[in-house]
Amino acid sequence: MPAQPKAILEELLKLLGFEATVEEHQLEDGIFLDVKTDDSGRLIGRQGQTLADLQYVTNRMLFQQDQNSPKVLIDVGGYRAKRAKPWCRRRRPPPRRSAAGATLWKMEPMSAFDRRVIYNSLKNDPGIEASSVEVEGTNKKAILLRPKH
Repeated sequence: MPAQPKAILEELLKLLGFEATVEEHQLEDGIFLDVKTDDSGRLIGRQGQTLADLQYVTNRMLFQQDQNSPKVLIDVGGYRAKRAKPWCRRRRPPPRRSAAGATLWKMEPMSAFDRRVIYNSLKNDPGIEASSVEVEGTNKKAILLRPKH
């Protein structure tokens, strides 16, 4: 029997003591679960860490049931969508100069999900090259942008 992402997340939220509704949407590369709750701040956590952990646990539970289950992305109260909009609109942070004098843009450390949003928004931009760099002292990476030559 294939895994049911929405049912698993709803049960997990119930066991954690959250009253919430979950809407399921199909994506090209997986499933998007949108959680609506009055207690979104606790479910999102500091800088989205609780939300990231909830997504990880949900995906692990799905994978245990069905190794072919699609990857699940979870958002609570539009938190991730709101965080993505400024990046996609602004596109380029203030420039910095590298040691060699080239213009670089380095964004703050961010989660893999946030980096993916940025990469997707920039993938069709012919003038920018993006790469991830590790940020010392954290488990996060930052995106380094530079003009394509």
